[in-house]
Amino acid sequence: MPSKPSLILASSSRYRKELLSRLRLPFTAISPDVDETPQPGETPAALALRLSVAKAMAVADKHPGSLVIGSDQVATIDGQPIGKPGDFPRAKAQLRALSGQIVEFHSALAVTDGKRVEKADIITRCHFRQLSDHAIEAYLRAEEPYDTAGSAKAESLGIALMERIQSDDPTAIIGLPLIELTRMLTRFGLDPLDAPGAPA
Repeated sequence: MPSKPSLILASSSRYRKELLSRLRLPFTAISPDVDETPQPGETPAALALRLSVAKAMAVADKHPGSLVIGSDQVATIDGQPIGKPGDFPRAKAQLRALSGQIVEFHSALAVTDGKRVEKADIITRCHFRQLSDHAIEAYLRAEEPYDTAGSAKAESLGIALMERIQSDDPTAIIGLPLIELTRMLTRFGLDPLDAPGAPA
C-alpha cells in the first residue's frame, strides 16, 4: 500500500486548526509567509481565493511531497470588505453598521500537492437582526470578538445576532469549509473516512 502524503494546514488560526481536527486526520499547522495586501482593483472574493492558493503554495514549496491546505476569508457588505475590529469601540461601530444588513463571507479554500491545485470559494450570507446598542454592547462584553471580521462569532453567541444564515456548508462561516475540503482531499486520495484517524 502506498503511504499517504503528510497533511499540512497552512495557517496559524486556532479556529481552522480546531475545524480540521474534526476530520480526525493527522496534520501539522505551519504559518505561511504571504503578503495579504489586495491588488489594485481586486474584488474581495478574488482576494480570498488568491490568498488561499498563495498560502498553500508557499508552504508546499518548502515541504515537497506533502498535501497542503490553504484558506482565507473575507467578509463583505455591498461588495466592500469588512475587516477585524481589533477593539470594543470599532466592534461596536461595525455591528451598528451591520444591523439589519446582509454580510457575505467568502471562505476560499485551496488544496495542493505542489503540482496540482484545487480551489473553491464558499459563500455564506448572514442576515443580521436589527440590533440595539444594548444588545451590541452585551454581546461584545460577553464574547470580545475583536479578532473576527464582522465582529460576530456565529459558532457561539454571535448566532444570536443573526436573523438567518444561508450557506451550503455550516463550517464555512467559521473559516474552513469542511464539506468542500473533504471533497478535495478525497480527490487527492485522502478520504477522512478511509484514514488511520477515522473511527473503525
